Amino acid sequence: MDSGTHLVMGIALGGLALADPVVANHSITFTAVMAGTIIGSQAPDIDTVLKMRNNAIYIRHHRGITHSIPATLLWPLLITAILSLFFQDANTLHLWLWIQLAVFLHVFVDIFNAYGTQALRPFSKQWVALGVINTFDPFIFTIHCIGLLLWAFGANPVLTFSIMYCIIVLYYILRFFVQKAVKKAVHATIQDEEYVIVAPTMRFFNWRVAAASKTHYYVGKAYGRTVNIYDKFEIHPLPKTPLVEKALSDSNLEAFVSFSPLYRWEISELDNGLTEVRLIDLRYRSNNRYPFVAVAHLNDDLDVVTSYTGWIFTEDKLQRKLQIGASD
Repeated sequence: MDSGTHLVMGIALGGLALADPVVANHSITFTAVMAGTIIGSQAPDIDTVLKMRNNAIYIRHHRGITHSIPATLLWPLLITAILSLFFQDANTLHLWLWIQLAVFLHVFVDIFNAYGTQALRPFSKQWVALGVINTFDPFIFTIHCIGLLLWAFGANPVLTFSIMYCIIVLYYILRFFVQKAVKKAVHATIQDEEYVIVAPTMRFFNWRVAAASKTHYYVGKAYGRTVNIYDKFEIHPLPKTPLVEKALSDSNLEAFVSFSPLYRWEISELDNGLTEVRLIDLRYRSNNRYPFVAVAHLNDDLDVVTSYTGWIFTEDKLQRKLQIGASD
């Protein structure tokens, strides 16, 4: 989920903690728990700072080790230890329990996004992505805000947030049924697909569709049971040439390939004598463009002169990024 949703979830969880008599009857413990659930709801996303280094590192590691089983256990211990220095009279056990729940919920809800997490590490590095909830879901965010407003105006937080989370659970179940219906509609439309990605958007009935058969890639959108295929690309395996192998060894293209399960490629000769290898993720079609790409420019000696991976919505901006990389 996005940082804003994680934040309101942390605050709501702090209010729900008043169901715990130890928290409800001790103001210092409640204050510590409220701080802890807010911090704990954000802590796993500390790896966002990796984006300051470069996109390749961020793509390879975001929602990786910081969302793993060891991290989910260590974050609460670390946060509890730090908060105990400021709230020395707080009940440490109950503080830790509510922070543990906040961290767990952060990782758990991220699993339902299309991006997913490596929540099974160290047992598996596989990305767990159920793809039923958009990274920012207006309904989930709004219902949290309504719950917080009701609490601010005097409503019982335990009752308010208990009802709220029951509604959210039903909403998640409904999203699974809708996703299943969309997948059936995709099969009825394409029929020979072997691999299908159905990803949610901010609109309840709108879903992104990317699929592959033995011969073609398909990209489109679904509105309920209606599927519109916008693009169809014939599948061609990447050439196994020294140039391509060199390009794929570049850190930006390596990161892209490790993250993207469905992409096509383009190789072209540029006016400046360089050769461009471009990988294009097919999952994120937007305004007739595919904004998530990886590009490498190589010279005749098969040296990577410049490369880039990330979200680019105009060709001019991509070329500026590549020029900056070439000048570094």
